[in-house]
Amino acid sequence: MARGTLVDSNVLLDILTQDAVWENWSTDALADAAEAGPLYINPIVYSEVSIRFTTVEALEDALPSQDYRREPIPWAAAFLAGKVFLDHRRNKGSKSTTLPDFFIGAHAATAGFDLLTRDVSTISFTVVSLGSAIDTSRVNLATLETVVA
Repeated sequence: MARGTLVDSNVLLDILTQDAVWENWSTDALADAAEAGPLYINPIVYSEVSIRFTTVEALEDALPSQDYRREPIPWAAAFLAGKVFLDHRRNKGSKSTTLPDFFIGAHAATAGFDLLTRDVSTISFTVVSLGSAIDTSRVNLATLETVVA
């Protein structure tokens, strides 16, 4: 069972900008995730959402810490994001997929979070624990599931 849900910036921006296409889906998905457990954001999500605001106070009002827990990106997630990004590029992956997308996915995978995003991709990668025991899992961002190999 996941320890909560890491919310991607695209879902938050859909709601904050009242996106005509995605607002309803994102609002419903966020409500479902909040009902299931705590919601988390990381510094990358915070940064991506901040572009829509002129002050940090306005951003904090939009993303109150009592609703969105702040979670730093683990070093293991940063390592994994870099490796997966490199593999993606070597395999002629989409140039529109940026490194921050990999940080967010790797953070969810290594921290045991569900990931709430509408940025569905066909990217799959292997998660290797950097601890003493090696735990190999496949993370498929298309289905947003972690499947233990």
